[in-house]
Amino acid sequence: CDPPEQSAGQISEAIGASRASLTSNLRLLSSMGFLTWRTRPGERTVYYRMAEDAWTVVVRKQIAGVTSFLDITRDGLDLVGPDDDRAARIHQAHTAFEWMARVFDNAPDPGENV
Repeated sequence: CDPPEQSAGQISEAIGASRASLTSNLRLLSSMGFLTWRTRPGERTVYYRMAEDAWTVVVRKQIAGVTSFLDITRDGLDLVGPDDDRAARIHQAHTAFEWMARVFDNAPDPGENV
């Protein structure tokens, strides 16, 4: 966008979204690491901009969230034991999350030329 930093009002006007809806989404995108924000000296207005390496930051957070399920499924298997009917379903989930973790661990860094 031009300029790269925009207030919620400017963004709302540009995309035709309600200010309330936009504010909620700006908070969500900021918490995900997709946006950064700042105020300017002497102003109360918050200005948003896309974070540097936003896509890399967001995707890495998502990968960490997915791979954290490995711990959950491992704990689930320990809790129910191998003879429980639920163990097969938990094991299937665990196998899928192990596979994803291996894929992510072996993937090249997004900043590298592949």
